[in-house]
Amino acid sequence: MSFIADDFLLENPMANYLYHEVATHLPIIDYHNHLSAKDIADHKQFDNITDIWLAGDHYKWRAMRAMGIDERYITGDATAEEKFLKWAEVVPSTLRNPLFHWTHLELKRYFGIDELLSPQNARAIYAEANQQLSMPMHSAVGLLNRMNVQVICTTDDPFDDLKYHQQIKEDPLISFKVLPTWRPDSLLAFHQQSAMRATIQRLGLLTGIITEDIDSYLKAIKIRHEYFHEMGCRLSDHGLNKFNVPKVKDTIIRGSFNEFIAGKDISEEEVESIQAYLLLEMAKMDNDKGWVQQFHLGALRNANQTRVDILGADTGFDTVGDYPQAEGLAWFLDSLEKAESLPKTILYNLNPSYNEVFATMAGSFNSGDLVGKIQWGAPWWYQDQKDGIEVHLNILSNLGLLRLFVGMLTDSRSLLSFSRHEYFRRILCNVFGQDVEKGLIPNDKDLLRSYVEGICYTNAVDYFGF
Repeated sequence: MSFIADDFLLENPMANYLYHEVATHLPIIDYHNHLSAKDIADHKQFDNITDIWLAGDHYKWRAMRAMGIDERYITGDATAEEKFLKWAEVVPSTLRNPLFHWTHLELKRYFGIDELLSPQNARAIYAEANQQLSMPMHSAVGLLNRMNVQVICTTDDPFDDLKYHQQIKEDPLISFKVLPTWRPDSLLAFHQQSAMRATIQRLGLLTGIITEDIDSYLKAIKIRHEYFHEMGCRLSDHGLNKFNVPKVKDTIIRGSFNEFIAGKDISEEEVESIQAYLLLEMAKMDNDKGWVQQFHLGALRNANQTRVDILGADTGFDTVGDYPQAEGLAWFLDSLEKAESLPKTILYNLNPSYNEVFATMAGSFNSGDLVGKIQWGAPWWYQDQKDGIEVHLNILSNLGLLRLFVGMLTDSRSLLSFSRHEYFRRILCNVFGQDVEKGLIPNDKDLLRSYVEGICYTNAVDYFGF
């Protein structure tokens, strides 16, 4: 049974025009994802669809657990085929969950499979997908080429040598850019105090700068920051639950850091104050280099600690957090504004109850020096589905300027997730089409074309300057 038709998610003539004549032809700039640079550099061929499609996909894992699938078939030692067949059992129960849309969109776009996945056809689909994955056009590079990807920004720890990014840059067979992104979470993990001391020692060995105080620590960080810049990095990214406002002065923070280096455990208040201080200093580094800083805020990670203790972190047990956001975020941005060091910034919000907070916060720090300097970023994680995208577009339209939005990203570890750009583009075009039908905006193809081209592609080109 065919499901993904030409007019999928498009409900009127203007939506069809904007998608088929404008959006579908635009290249993809995926400025935040978690793809493996090694897989791309090696032109990796995947052995089977399970490895490329199910491994690491927390969305699918959560659905499988909800359906009572044993963990052996999710993250355990079952065969790749057994895991795929179990996923196929779950798919018919995902109706009205975005997984149903994504599953069939990905099967069609990457493999030309236009059937509803079910236990009845799972073995045949598994065999067909695996046969295609053995072909060069379905290598990691081939899959990205077929989706018209132009730029990818991976997410990389400051300790990464970035050798695969260099290998990609030198590969004449790879036409798209793969750029690193500075993700310094490991340099801020002072809650894990003994592990953090080991991290600081490791940084010293890598940079030749022994940390004696917070200034020497920042000097070592800056060496790695500059190395990332030399390797093409133009964005940073931070995964935080919220911004903490320091409760003590800089002099006290310096003293607390010295005590920490000396081996003394410090209080939660001191930890948060050190983190806040370091975040400000790293933001200034970003500003000096002309980078864009990104902040993913609001996730309560590892909520089911019992299962995390068994399976490890990042296995699908994270949830939306209800951390207060406005005060700390305003303090952080305002501190950088006062120091004349506020770089371009993208703010991602996981808790939908704070959507208006983020949209209006971004608008409060656009000071006229750059177009769209502070962005409320794309719908993230649990919000990157049809309803979440539509809500995001409506709130951004009401409280900001939708025309300046730098568009969608995958935030994914899967090479098969780039059809989510199509998903977003179809929803975007349909929102415009619905407004035309209702008489809320003009029936002006040229005007609407400029919006779609900007949001889907050219705004990101101008904003990031890759």
